[in-house]
Order: sequence, then C-alpha cells, then structure tokens
Amino acid sequence: MRIALINENSQADKNAMILSALKKVADIHGFDVDDYGMYSSSDEAQLTYVQNGILAAALLNSGAADFVVTGCGTGEGAMLALNSFPGVICGHVEDALDAYTFAQINDGNAVAIPFALKNGWGQELNLEYLFEKLWADPSGNGYPKERREPEQANKKILDAVRAAAYRPLVDIYRDLDPDLVRGAFAGEHFRELFEDHAHDGDVKDYVLSLLG
Repeated sequence: MRIALINENSQADKNAMILSALKKVADIHGFDVDDYGMYSSSDEAQLTYVQNGILAAALLNSGAADFVVTGCGTGEGAMLALNSFPGVICGHVEDALDAYTFAQINDGNAVAIPFALKNGWGQELNLEYLFEKLWADPSGNGYPKERREPEQANKKILDAVRAAAYRPLVDIYRDLDPDLVRGAFAGEHFRELFEDHAHDGDVKDYVLSLLG
C-alpha cells in the first residue's frame, strides 16, 4: 500500500512529527509513505484544508496513493473537504478506537486527524497508536465481527450512492477556480511524486497540464 501524507498551513510545523509516527507503523507493514507536505509553515506553497481535498482526490483517483493521511486543527475541515470529491471516503479520526472502527466498519481510504484540538504532550504517541489500530487488521472486516455482513452490505450501498452522486473528478476541477486547484499541486515535491506513482489517464493528464 502507498500512503500519502498531506498537511495544511496551520499544522505544517508538525509535519516531521506526524511523518515519523506514520512511518514507524508503515514500515512494520511494508507500506510506502510519500510526504506531499506542507513541510513547514514557511513553505512557498501554502495549502489550505480545502486544497487538501483537491490534492487527496487527485492522488486517490489517479492511483498515486492508496490511502491519504491528512488533517487540520480540528480535523473537521479537512474531512469535509476530502469527502467533497469522488473516490474519497474520509473519516474523522481522533484516537486508536476511532481509527480501528472506521477501518473495519467504513472501509475508507483517507483519515482526517485533529492535529491541534485536544493535542499536546504525548501527541506523537497518540498518533502512533492511532496508525497501529488503523492497519491492525485488513480493512472492512466489520466490528463487532457479528455485524460483518450488514456492515459490508451497507458499504456497498454507500459506494453505489456516491457513484451516482458525483461527477467525474476532472469536470469538477474545471469548474473550480484554476488558481485554487493549481495551488493544491504546487508543493515542492508534488510533481516528482505524482509523475512517478500516478497511473496514466484523465486525472494525471489534467493535473500535469495545469503545471505546464
């Protein structure tokens, strides 16, 4: 699995700490982690939590990432932004229990974490425990286990509803402010990571066309 880490401007100075906790768990599972930044609050490319959603959607819909870890101060804005796009199911995850139940019941492909609210001393430990439980078992197995069949059935219904409700991603991008969309892809290492890992197709072609 390839995991993408995305941080917005208010929490960018925590990027190294978040990345360390994430890689500690990902390395155990043999997962790859790509850090899309922001890397610090002084980065030239400044991401808002809305742009987190734009960026996450490009990564997930192009196959450049299989899972996205992101967040903001409360995690709420990032969660709403990511869920505004097709191909993204993002949970608001505060702790290990949230992480485990989201993975098992909702079988999503992204989490939005509150990196400021209720976080202080020991935050790196909470993140490590959260990531451990997020990937403790294969996703979508149900919780509690006797609820597996109805939960899996509900997930299929949700997927069908979302497929009917969303337009193609490139059409959405075209209807947004081009500077907003282009800015989501302005990170220092975005192009090299995206070109290396995105699958050929409409999303990759359109995103690269914006970069010139």
